[in-house]
Amino acid sequence: MKKEFNKAAFKEKLEEQTSFPALYMFKFIVPSGKEDEVKDLLPKHEVVFKESAKGTYVSATIKAMMKDSQSIIDVYDRASKIEGIISL
Repeated sequence: MKKEFNKAAFKEKLEEQTSFPALYMFKFIVPSGKEDEVKDLLPKHEVVFKESAKGTYVSATIKAMMKDSQSIIDVYDRASKIEGIISL
């Protein structure tokens, strides 16, 4: 059963714990072949990919300067449209 993402609680936590603008690290796991879709989330930023042992999945790390909590939530919203993605 997929757990529903509580955007309001996440936004509140971000605002309590972060002083914006801030460097934020996004981490995702995607099926192999979805790397370009992950790159498109933040096209002006470097994405570091690491392939799983079997090569079926790829982890992605993106560090980006984010202006506010809503900007972070917007990236996660766009990421959720990538089939098979896991946001960490």
